[in-house]
Formats: sequence, structure tokens, C-alpha cells
Amino acid sequence: MEVKVFIDNYREAFGEKAELPIVFWYSDIALADTEKINGCFFKGLKTVREGNPISLNAEVIGCGGGKFYTGFTEMPERVPNFVSLKEKYKKTPEMVVEFIEQLGVPLTNRKYLNFTRIDQVETFDKVEGLLFLATPDILSGLTTWAYFDNNSEDAVTSMFGSGCSAVVTNVVVENHKGGKRTFIGFFDPSVRPYVEADILSFVIPISRFKEMYYTMRESSLFDTHAWKKIRERINI
Repeated sequence: MEVKVFIDNYREAFGEKAELPIVFWYSDIALADTEKINGCFFKGLKTVREGNPISLNAEVIGCGGGKFYTGFTEMPERVPNFVSLKEKYKKTPEMVVEFIEQLGVPLTNRKYLNFTRIDQVETFDKVEGLLFLATPDILSGLTTWAYFDNNSEDAVTSMFGSGCSAVVTNVVVENHKGGKRTFIGFFDPSVRPYVEADILSFVIPISRFKEMYYTMRESSLFDTHAWKKIRERINI
């Protein structure tokens, strides 16, 4: 798999106005010197989307849930009560605990979690996943591509969770088992203020991308009348 080939294919399929995806991975060396981000660490997406990397760890991430879902800490004791009683995202704290137990958040032994735009890297080595910030039209293309060679009912899925669990945790868990699911997210009201009103996240774990990389040009994203009309609308 070659990064430049994928970028060229992506731009041909979606057009020049479609935003390039973001890649993320763990490392022991920081890609960038990143100041502490209070609250949701997806505030840092603006920096990444502008072409500048960020490197996160437990000190940089100001949100307890963010530290947990990225694997830098154990679950803070306050999380179940906070998610249920303060944020009101689950009816009871017990339901939050059940969700977290089912999710199985893995701890990382790496020091940093890096995010950068895909055109800032030279290889897919060590990448955990690709994060697309997608409008409905772009999401249509991405999900259709994901369904192209996969009839599983969970080929594209959306799960309850914070922005960080929808992006990072789901991908790490999927990679650990060599899975083929892709994930739609950013439904969490806590993350929505940091993206545009018409943007959702679509994440492809590297375990699935290794297959999808080779099916892109075979799919409806190329040489079909229906997608041509959507591509034109994306690039108006």
C-alpha cells in the first residue's frame, strides 16, 4: 500500500474539495510538541486539519474520559456517574459500566497517540486507522465502498460512545482481532461543537483498510453515473 497512490485515488474519486483523511497511531516518540487540551481533545482537530500534527498523552489530554478511551489510564471512578447523571447519555451509571465492560478498552504501552493529515506521512506502517470527516455525500461514497466486498450486517456500524471511543477505541479493538468493521461516529453531543454541523466521522481500521485499499477503483466510486453526479455536487 502506498500513501501517494491512495491520495491520488481518493482525490480522483471524491474531488479536490473533499477533505483528506487523518491518520492516527501510537508511538514512543512524539510527532509534535502539543500543549494541554482542556476538555475534549478533538478541539485539536482544527490544527490537524490545517496540516499540523498533534501528539497526545495523559498529560496533554485534559478530559478523564479521553485519557481512558485512548488507553492511557484506567477508567476514572467518576466516569459512570458523570456520563449518566451529568451528561445524561445513559439512564444509570450501571449501564455505563456495562457498556465499558462490553467495549473492553485496551491500555496502551506506548507514550503518545499521534494525529496528522494523511499527506503528512510517507507510509501506512504503524497506522491504527484512517479518520474521515465526512459530509452526507462523502459518507455515502465511503460507506458504499465499505459495503462493496463485505455483506456482513456490521460492515458499517455505529455504536454508542464518546467521540474518542467512536474513533480510537473501536479502531484499536477491531485491529486487535483483525476485524472488518468500519465505524460512523461523532454523534456524541460533547464532540459536536468541534466539527461543522454537517460533519460525521467515518473510521476505517487498518485491518480493514488493507482490503479496501485494493477495492477502491473497482467500486462505484469510479466510472458510474450515480457517483459522478454526487462527486460533481461535492465539488461545487
